[in-house]
Amino acid sequence: MDMNAPTRALADWSHGFSGADLNDACRHATRLAILDTLAAGRYGMPEPWTKMTHEMVAALPPAPGTPGLARLWGDAEATMRPADAALVNGVAAHAFELDDFSAKLHPGAVVLPAALAVAEARGSSMEDLLIATAVGYETMIRVSLALDPNMARLRGWHLTGVVGPLGAAIAVAKLMNLTAEQTTWALGLAATQGAGLFAFNADGAMSKRLHPGRAAQSGIMAADLAARGFTGPATVLEVEDGGYLRAFSDDWKLEPITDGLGQDWRLLDVNFKPYACCGSVHCYVDAAKQIRSEIGGAPSGDQPIRAGVARVVDVQCGYDYKPGAVLNSQMSLRYCLAVALLDGEALPAQFRDDRINDPAVTALAQRIELVTDPELDQLYPTHYSGWAEVGNTRAFIKDPAGSTANPNRESALRQKAHALFTDLNQPEGAARLEAAVEASGGAKDLLDSFAA
Repeated sequence: MDMNAPTRALADWSHGFSGADLNDACRHATRLAILDTLAAGRYGMPEPWTKMTHEMVAALPPAPGTPGLARLWGDAEATMRPADAALVNGVAAHAFELDDFSAKLHPGAVVLPAALAVAEARGSSMEDLLIATAVGYETMIRVSLALDPNMARLRGWHLTGVVGPLGAAIAVAKLMNLTAEQTTWALGLAATQGAGLFAFNADGAMSKRLHPGRAAQSGIMAADLAARGFTGPATVLEVEDGGYLRAFSDDWKLEPITDGLGQDWRLLDVNFKPYACCGSVHCYVDAAKQIRSEIGGAPSGDQPIRAGVARVVDVQCGYDYKPGAVLNSQMSLRYCLAVALLDGEALPAQFRDDRINDPAVTALAQRIELVTDPELDQLYPTHYSGWAEVGNTRAFIKDPAGSTANPNRESALRQKAHALFTDLNQPEGAARLEAAVEASGGAKDLLDSFAA
């Protein structure tokens, strides 16, 4: 591959990619990613920000008899344009901080809503969906790594929105059987739509929930336009003037995009979320649970509580905690560590109004001292690491429980899916979805498996 032309290299690789190129480990990882994302998305459908997005797109329905429609996850019928369904389903997948993460972005909440909407509309097979999803994940993660995700994040970018359109576009281009040239255009059109600001952290605004849905929608638009001959810049990633990498980062590099492409799979390192909070603070929840086991429960008295943080985590999640929007608690290291020390968990119940406004949790969160640790800077985000201590009891977590370093990761992921469907009063939904993910049916069968 031409290292200096990564845009076309990605397009050529995707265009020539087939099921025979997807090894067993990647195939299995992709199936698990589909299961996890669909469970998170179905759980997020009743959240208010998902409902608002649905109301917006439902106000402009497609004409009766319009072919090639897609559905919201959980619905029995396809009633929406694929791009509109992808928007709502992407918001739902990211609605309660339950979707997977890697390289400081959330690939599942972007790639799956786009790919599954188009796959349903086109009557694609499960095999087609697996291939497109794998290609989309790999593209998102590699482009994020090329940006240097720490640097891009410190400039204020939410990388899910910035990088997501490229992953969605290349997945959809694969499903649509676009040519290599059209796929290159789709990447160019997707990259020019990349956006997403971390300003939501200032007040817990809903904009974070929008980013993956909008990225999924943008990816479909990019591929759909490219299929019609609408050109996008064919060197969008690498070009000097107005190039994507230069625009979003001061420390970008081309090598992560193409080095080992097709052999060294980044999707194998994706973390799932056993906790309903920012992935960067999962290690602190794990640390809290370990500390509780060592000291025999929640901390008592006025023992000092400290946490070691990488610089970017301190900027992103280290703000002083006070009760407010749900997102403020889900992104707050102090809150997540405090509630995990008290409850031994950080599940959806820990992020509902009664808990985030509990004076006892707030008081404990406000006692926590954060310590920037240069050694953690060297690990993060290859390893989402951190440490916490209560008095003289310290726990260091190199990789959180949802990472591939955990030998029980798959069973925990499946238990999570069952728990989410049980909360939705659909106790059999997860089992049906699991069976459909492993079957050789089509995208429609997958969606039918957990339709209400």
